[in-house]
Order: sequence, then structure tokens, then C-alpha cells
Amino acid sequence: MTSTVELPVWFFVLILLFAAVTFASHFLFPSVRWFFRRRLERAVSQLNERLTRPIEPFKLARRYDMIQRLIYDPEVTREIVNYAKSHGVPENVGFEKARSYAREIVPSFSAVTYFGLGTRLARMLVNSIYEVWTGPQNDEIIRSISKDATIVFIMNHRSNMDYVLVTYLAAQTSALSYAVGEWARVWPLSRLIRMMGAYFIRRRSRGALYRKVLERYVQMATDGGVAQGIFPEGGLSLTGRLMPPKMGLLSYLAQGPNGPARDVVFVPVAINYDRVLEDRVLIAAAQRGDRRFGARISVAVRFILRKFWQALRGRYVRFGTAAVVFGEPLSIRGFCAERSVEDLAAELMTRIEDAMPVLIVPLLARQFQKRPGPVSQDELVNEVARDAANLGDHMPRMSPPDLAKAVGKGLVRMRRNKVLEQRGAQWQTIGSERAVIDFYANSIAHRFPEDQVAAS
Repeated sequence: MTSTVELPVWFFVLILLFAAVTFASHFLFPSVRWFFRRRLERAVSQLNERLTRPIEPFKLARRYDMIQRLIYDPEVTREIVNYAKSHGVPENVGFEKARSYAREIVPSFSAVTYFGLGTRLARMLVNSIYEVWTGPQNDEIIRSISKDATIVFIMNHRSNMDYVLVTYLAAQTSALSYAVGEWARVWPLSRLIRMMGAYFIRRRSRGALYRKVLERYVQMATDGGVAQGIFPEGGLSLTGRLMPPKMGLLSYLAQGPNGPARDVVFVPVAINYDRVLEDRVLIAAAQRGDRRFGARISVAVRFILRKFWQALRGRYVRFGTAAVVFGEPLSIRGFCAERSVEDLAAELMTRIEDAMPVLIVPLLARQFQKRPGPVSQDELVNEVARDAANLGDHMPRMSPPDLAKAVGKGLVRMRRNKVLEQRGAQWQTIGSERAVIDFYANSIAHRFPEDQVAAS
């Protein structure tokens, strides 16, 4: 027992390494995890005191636990059995397939990343590009919703900036969970998006097992009170108008296994811009008749870096106003008892349209859409003032001098966007840019039904 045993140095080092790993995994790591977990819980508790709607425990659950809960859900289990039978494979193969889907969908939310990094970056990015205008009733609408209900923001999709803009504006309300398409499944962006609480969805998947896993996750999150943001159009608008809604996520929210465990309140969110960053990319896709966008993540990164460089040199110019207005909320209880999901989607899109904000550039675009020839700035000011008088709270209130100044700035911004050209005191559309004029005018076309009558 006391005799000396000789070992090679490499083997002795290996034993020490295994001993260190065992000690760390059994004693050190649990203590460290407990220490940081306690600090995180205290931070979340302090954060919840200032949020209008505190972060629900469901959102703070460990990702591994959520994946396990999802794949062992009775409905998912039944679909696994169906998958195995229809594909002629063992059930354990179907089980692993469901696990891979769950890993793909379930986020790994980090309150520190969301509120410490994400919302700050969103605020900085939004304020560096736009002047933000919010509807006068936005805060009151959120406060009027019961704390026991799950809020789902239903938004029109104008730009990829929508995610950033609404995240920034909702930072005082709660942490939003978005449904994000496959475009964001690139590292390291995918990792950051998961930590922000977003979940990935496959737009073109037709597999019943995948749809069931996604459906049950959405329903679990909803029953857990997670505030969500959904773009029912399923993609960016190519024409500036609202697109027909897709039923997928809405049907999951409206038709749970036994109906929603708690009330779900949909808040319509109407978003509009003086300048959509991807305007020509979207217009080109509409002209081709497809949705293959040439823009990549690298393009967005270069754009952001260029704007920071311009700001450092004192040459930075904003792109105008970004506006977000909340419409009249809709509770799922009482509506879906006698109405279909299609009726629900149509009603929500109508409420988004009713809340759509009107900004200076879309108003100017409407004027140039009606006038192919040159027009003076004074005439444009008079026409825009006449329109603004009938729009009420649908656009920012401005005195006549401020409105005239805003029209002047709008014209300059459209010239910088290479849509207009100025000849002396006259302004006119650049002939090749008529589609851009239509794109911006379309966003508010429903406010002026008389234009449709005159066009017909």
C-alpha cells in the first residue's frame, strides 16, 4: 500500500486533468451557477418593478427544460407516433426528429442581453436613423389591458427595422418574443436573436410533425403569458400596401387544444416610415414577381458602420420620421367563440389599417402621384395642409409654419433618395422613379378613397 508507483508524466497530467474536471463539475460549477442565478433573479426582480408587464417565469425557464417539456407534450408525442407510421421508421427516430425541431424553435432568453444590450442598441440605432413619433393613445391602450391577459402585438411589416423599432418602444412594457424567419439563422446573429427571446420558424415547412412542435411551443408561450410580436403578412410588403394575412400563427393562438388557458389580447400596431431602408430592393422584387431579396446581412452591417462614420464626421442626416401607432385592442374571448380565424385575421388587418399613421413623405408622394408635371413648393404646402386638416390624430400635429418647414424637409429627403429633382422653384418626379413614389403613396392610399374613385 505504501510502495511507489511510477507513471509516465503524460498519464499523471491526464489524471490531474480528470480530477480537476470532476471537482469543477461537482463542486465549483454548481456553486458558480447558483451565484449567478441568484444575481440574475435579483436583477429580474428589480427590472419587473419598472416594467408595465413583468417578465413571466415561462420566459425565464432554462432552454433545456423547455425543450424537454415540449417534446414530451402529449400532442407532440401523438404526432411522433403518426410520423413514425407514415415514414416507416422506429418511434425513437421520430422522437429525435421532434427534438431537433424543438432545439431549432425554442429560444434561450437572457434578460441581461435583452434589456442590457438589445434595447440599448435598438434605441441608439433607431434614434440615429429616424425621428420617432408614437400615437397619443399608445401608453393608455397598454395600461387598459388586464395584467392576467397575454398581449400579442399584431404588426404590419414595412421594413426589417420594424423589429428594432418595436423592441425599442416596448422596452418599458415587457420583453417581446418574435417569430423570426430563416433569414436570421446565420451565426452569430442567430445566437443573439435567440438570447433576445425570438424563435425561428420555417416559412415553407409542410411537415405535420414540425407544425405540431411549433404550434405547441406558441401555445405554451401564450399560456405562460409571454408577450409576443407577430407579423401576420408573413413578409415585407413589396408594394407599400397591407398584404393578405397568413393564418398559421394566428390559428395556433386562437385554437389551442382546449382554447387559450388565459385571455389573449391582440394589439394592432401600424408602422410607417418617411424612408424605408429597403425600398428599392422590395420594389425590384415586386417587379420581378418574386421574393428573392438581394440584400444581405453584410449590407446592413456596412450601412450601420457608414452611418456611425458619418456621425463621427458631423455629416449625419436622418431619414425622417418612423411612426408607430397602436390600434383598438381585441380580446380573443368572445370573438373566436362564434367567428373563424379568417374573420379574426381580417378584423386585425382592418384595425391596423385604421391606425396607420400618415407622414409627410407619403403625403408628398400622393401629390406627385397625381401630378406627373412640375409643381411649386408653395402649392405642395397648401395641398398637404388641406390633407392634414382632415387626418386628425393620424399624423403628428403641426402649426402652419411647422408644416411648411416639414414639407421642405420632406422634399429634400426625397431628393436625397433620388426620387425627386428640383428645377428652380419647381419640383418633379424623376421619370424612372415612379414606382418609388407609388410605393410610399400606397401606404396611406386607404385614407383617400376619393383618389380611387378618380382613378377609376
